[in-house]
Parts: sequence; structure tokens; C-alpha cells
Amino acid sequence: MKSLIKILAIAIVSVALSCKKDSAPNYQYMPNMYESVGYEAYGENALFDNGMEARTPASGSVPRGHIPFDIENGTEGYNLAKATLKSPLDSTQVDYEKGNKLYAIYCAICHGVKGNGKGKLVQREKILGVPSYDDSGRAINEGSIYHTIYYGKNSMGSYANQLNEEERWQVVAFVLKLKSDLEK
Repeated sequence: MKSLIKILAIAIVSVALSCKKDSAPNYQYMPNMYESVGYEAYGENALFDNGMEARTPASGSVPRGHIPFDIENGTEGYNLAKATLKSPLDSTQVDYEKGNKLYAIYCAICHGVKGNGKGKLVQREKILGVPSYDDSGRAINEGSIYHTIYYGKNSMGSYANQLNEEERWQVVAFVLKLKSDLEK
């Protein structure tokens, strides 16, 4: 009886090993789990009025939580923002501690903790030419700073997706504070 069990066990193991081929894929017992049907997101569909699966937004609609910025990107928009854009925050709404935290996260790596243009990336020579906030050729104000945060400028990218409007204005207030500290 023991030898029959040994023979049966050897037969089962040999059958299991003989089914495995490294040169060909193994059997798929539930292929629909591995290879799902791909649907086109905007494919033709007769169920909807526009003939597509997704609805197009109404013209003139604004996504929830988004506040449009009407000043265009470019030199003309930068000059317009510099001349006309003012902070909606009054002195009681400005929170330098919050602005400092946001500045430390997003700006200090290049512009430096003090705003002198000597951040970690500049010290390690990864980025060159980051000016100090108190440079005489850079007459920055709140409008120009906000425009630069929103659209970016030169090698600095936009931070519009990382900071909401209120946070951008907090950073602007903190940058102006750093500028006044450097000019003393």
C-alpha cells in the first residue's frame, strides 16, 4: 500500500512538472481578469446627445474651486499685473507664519531662506542666476510676484497647481517681507 502511494505521488509530481514550459506562457484560467476589454473614453455611443460617452462641459463654465486669472501670460501680462494687481488680503488676513511655511516648501530651495538667491540648488550649482529680492534691477511688487507664481518666469515654472489663490497671496506677502528685511 505504501509503495502505491509513493508511485501515485511521483506520478502527480511528474505530470505537474511536465505541463510547465518556460518557452510558452502557462494556461490562463480566467483570461478576462488578465486581459480586460478596453473601452474608449470618448468613443462613439448613441446613448448620449453628443454621440460620445462623456459629456462636454457647458460653454463658459468654470471648474469647481477654480478662480480664473484674467491677466495673460507674457511680458505684457507681467507688466499689467505689476501695474494694477493688488493683494485682496488686508493686514489682518496676512499670516506670515503660513507664508513662511509655504515659502520654505516651494521657494527656499532656489531663492534661499532669506530671499537672497542662495538656496540649496544654487549653492550646489544645479541652478545659476537666481537673483536676490533686493536687487536694484528687480523692482518687484505684489502684482509681479503673484504673476510669476501663477505663470512662472524664465527657468522658474508655474506654481498655480501647487498653491491655491489664498496661499499664493500669503507667499507674496512673505516675499515682500523678505524683500524689506534685505533692504534694511
